[in-house]
Amino acid sequence: MVNDTGQLYTMEGVAAGLIMLLTAYIVISTTSIYTTGDTHIPDMQLEQLGSDVLAMMDTPDVEGAESDLKRYIDADNAADSSNQFRDAFLNYCNATTSGTLDNLHMSASVTYRDANLNVIKERPFVAPDETWTGRESAVRVTRWVQLDDKSRTIYDGSRAQAVLVEVLLWRA
Repeated sequence: MVNDTGQLYTMEGVAAGLIMLLTAYIVISTTSIYTTGDTHIPDMQLEQLGSDVLAMMDTPDVEGAESDLKRYIDADNAADSSNQFRDAFLNYCNATTSGTLDNLHMSASVTYRDANLNVIKERPFVAPDETWTGRESAVRVTRWVQLDDKSRTIYDGSRAQAVLVEVLLWRA
């Protein structure tokens, strides 16, 4: 009752089963899974963007000239200097090669040492806009700005000093 024809079907079935298992293994192993370890990458890119924009704003156009960032800090007591800083910063940050704008928002503060009272003070420079809820994934970007003794700022214009510009940057 047993003959050789059943052997061929059995070998065919085993080979087909191995091919299906191998195909399933290849498909499953090539599927990319978004892990929590990858979530910090957009934040790192946003932080680098903000750092590059602050560095660019702190670089003078010509040698010996004053940088835009220093000029905005020097004019901090003027009503529109923080708006000019915000507009310039967001213009640089939101620019893309495709011409469409990104949706970035920011707030900024300046930290300095009050020599008269010998204390460290922080001053809001750009208030957060209405999109800020506190639940956004914001990144902090900082830059030291050197002010000379000729500055007419509220930060103690009688001597040269460094102030810390701190920007919170987020996508809304």
